Amino acid sequence: MTEEFVIQSDLALLPLVEERLVVFCGGCNVGDYHAAVSVAAMQAVENAIVHGNNCDPGKEVRVECGTCKGGVYVEVSDQGRGFDHARFGSLPESALESGEGIFVMHRLADKVEYSDGGRRVRMEFMMRGIDPELSSSRVAVLRRAMPKVEA
Repeated sequence: MTEEFVIQSDLALLPLVEERLVVFCGGCNVGDYHAAVSVAAMQAVENAIVHGNNCDPGKEVRVECGTCKGGVYVEVSDQGRGFDHARFGSLPESALESGEGIFVMHRLADKVEYSDGGRRVRMEFMMRGIDPELSSSRVAVLRRAMPKVEA
């Protein structure tokens, strides 16, 4: 199962992206884990709009969701100049510091890969074999990043 859609670089379209992600996760029987997928993906889309495309409505953000071995993936790409993801190799200690979107993405996804000069990010979320300690850590990140989320 794969779904792909494109939006203009407009933050007002984020609720549409979130709706599509919820529908995708529901179709993949992700269940309650959809919050981790959705929050990480929304951070990537917001980064693509704001930092990648500089909120230029003439540029697009492409989102692809699909299944991979043992879970699901979300890939987000923009039409910006890219960025040096290696400089974020040392993640901030909390989501309150600079780079909070990248922090959240790395903490919620099992695998994060950048390509195309930083214009594309792929996050993979494993649905089987998540250990309880890792799960608790992700719930804590979700609560800090999204205080209204009941994780």
